[in-house]
Amino acid sequence: MKIVVLDGYCLNPGDLSWEGLGRFSEVEIFDRTAEEDVVSRAAGAAIVLTNKTPLPAAALRQLPELRYIGVLATGYDIVDLAAATGQGIVVSNIPTYGTASVAQFVFALLLELCHNVRQHADMVRAGAWSRSSDWSFWNSPLVELAGKTMGIIGFGRIGRQAGRIADAMGMRVVANDTYQGDPPPWEGFRWASVEEVLRESDVVSLHSPLFPETEGMINARTLAWMKPSAFLVNTSRGPLVVDQDLADALNAGRLAGAGLDVLSVEPPVDSNPLLTARNCLVTPHIAWATREARSRLMQIAVENVAAFLSGVPRNVVTAA
Repeated sequence: MKIVVLDGYCLNPGDLSWEGLGRFSEVEIFDRTAEEDVVSRAAGAAIVLTNKTPLPAAALRQLPELRYIGVLATGYDIVDLAAATGQGIVVSNIPTYGTASVAQFVFALLLELCHNVRQHADMVRAGAWSRSSDWSFWNSPLVELAGKTMGIIGFGRIGRQAGRIADAMGMRVVANDTYQGDPPPWEGFRWASVEEVLRESDVVSLHSPLFPETEGMINARTLAWMKPSAFLVNTSRGPLVVDQDLADALNAGRLAGAGLDVLSVEPPVDSNPLLTARNCLVTPHIAWATREARSRLMQIAVENVAAFLSGVPRNVVTAA
């Protein structure tokens, strides 16, 4: 039995170990795989692990020995699930590894929008404070979050953890999710429609999965519902947002700022309007990538393979 990892570098650039997979079988690990090389590299493998390398139906048809696909991430839209099911291929994902890290990163982006920490620190290094006539100065408005409203669209594990942090900071939380579950015991918490979340919130944090009905949910029409003083944070999926519409809103002052760890196309093309939009922080999809989170991801990936080989696969995902 052969195991192939198509794009292992992002998960493990050298600070983790692949030994856990090696105990099952021969393992061939590629740092990255171009789409045109997927079939040749995965040929003969019973198990393939992939993070962002697509496995469309056309590729799966050419891999008759493939029995298991392990997605090294929570999102699994890179795999044609209908085709995989039709060929009897089990597909699993890793749903819980990054909850704490991603929620933490939401506030890394948000606090930078509130305080422009890096800009002020760079100004001090450049001598601006030394030259100042005053004992304190700031170059942009400073924003306190306590007492403000945080709206969370997508209230799963990560959304709830972000809400816990917001509540601890003295914010009121309103949330939207298709499946509501038990409401958290935070003062002032309530469920709301997407429109209500966008209209009422001082900060909106996106945590929705990417489905046809959520793609482009943040667009010119829905951005117009938001307060001009509000911030938008997206650490979920880039295509939830229409890039040009958000850039237009930021540049026109209809939105105070945005913190984005994901974009509609990754890596982005140079012409993506959000790269030059007013008060828009863009980071390279790193919310998930703490060593702690990647270690959990690796361990769960190994456990998923072990479960499949034992005949009781776990974290299985199927076509809707």
